[in-house]
Amino acid sequence: MDSFAIHPVNRFAGSSAAIRRPKEIAYFSYDDEHKFHLDERSLRYYYPPRLGADLSKGFNTFQQLNDTADDHLDSLLNTIIDLERRTGTKCTADIITWRGMMTKIMATPFDNMNGFEMNATRFQDSIFIEENHEHKIESKKAQQDQPSRPGAPSQDLMAYWGYKFETLSLMPDQWDPTSRDFIEGREDMVVNNHAQYCSVVKTGIGKAKMVIGGEVDALWDCKPDGKDNPINWVELKTSAEIENDKDNMKYERKLLKFWIQSFLLGVPKIIIGFRSKNGILQRLEELETKNIPTMVKKQGRGTWDGNLCINFTASFLDWLKQTIIGEGVWRIRRRQRSPVVEVFRKEESGHGDVLSRDFVEWRSREDAGGVKVIEAAKERLLDLIKE
Repeated sequence: MDSFAIHPVNRFAGSSAAIRRPKEIAYFSYDDEHKFHLDERSLRYYYPPRLGADLSKGFNTFQQLNDTADDHLDSLLNTIIDLERRTGTKCTADIITWRGMMTKIMATPFDNMNGFEMNATRFQDSIFIEENHEHKIESKKAQQDQPSRPGAPSQDLMAYWGYKFETLSLMPDQWDPTSRDFIEGREDMVVNNHAQYCSVVKTGIGKAKMVIGGEVDALWDCKPDGKDNPINWVELKTSAEIENDKDNMKYERKLLKFWIQSFLLGVPKIIIGFRSKNGILQRLEELETKNIPTMVKKQGRGTWDGNLCINFTASFLDWLKQTIIGEGVWRIRRRQRSPVVEVFRKEESGHGDVLSRDFVEWRSREDAGGVKVIEAAKERLLDLIKE
């Protein structure tokens, strides 16, 4: 078993490692039944919700996604297959994973309370990383089983408030073609969290090049015509209204995850809906993602440092590339409050279920085709030399 030391974290302090701005290279959607589509059908647009809205409204009709099935990286890999088929170019990176995995890794220096377990495999010079599903289900159950304080809302209801806030803030089109009836009727809509628009980006931290997939909530305006131009995405979050120092500290810690999630996909703006203790929307606050670390450093308690998170991630990914060097399935594990991240091999050969059969067959077929083209070119060159 190999391990990467988290502490002392101050060895990662200083100016941040090089960062490659996230650029969208592909996308996909899940529809209202959570079926996969290689299109933008679930793309949404932001329009402010009404203050005073009750975030609990409609809780009894919530159409909640059942996420007990293990989807692995299948949707991301299917999107990469489509991208490679359309462009004729192999999508290469050191790390290919979901945004959620990178969020857990980046937050590690300042998050002692939450452990994680991931599965990884190396294939054609890329490391593919997914969440270990059993650990995810166990962690979710442990969170749900936590008793609520007397008189406090349940964990399920508070999770619903976040989805309700999204429903109150989103439109299927830009403001101009959207009817007033739709905008004003959003409070009465049934909340359904099956539909998602997922962006796939190329990015990099330090020496590690990455392809990351993750859900984005909405567009602020519209996608730019130029593919190299940044997209004005909006991330939507909810938080309890800040009433005292304890609330302020809790909010500052929340900002760590908010910042990382948006930083990784290149989301420039986060809109936070502050709510009362009983779920009434009180006010909205817009934050520029790039300014959050400075805000925490200068105005807050300094509970975390953005540059340190970036440098930790750069060092960890460099180490990971040198550690996961053979075939098989590997486990990346950080136990709760552990001072190290552990990496060990679970299966000696193959790729387990981390990679889909379709993806492995597609890549193998493409490589075989490339070899045939090269061999044919060599034969033509030899013929020319002989002539």
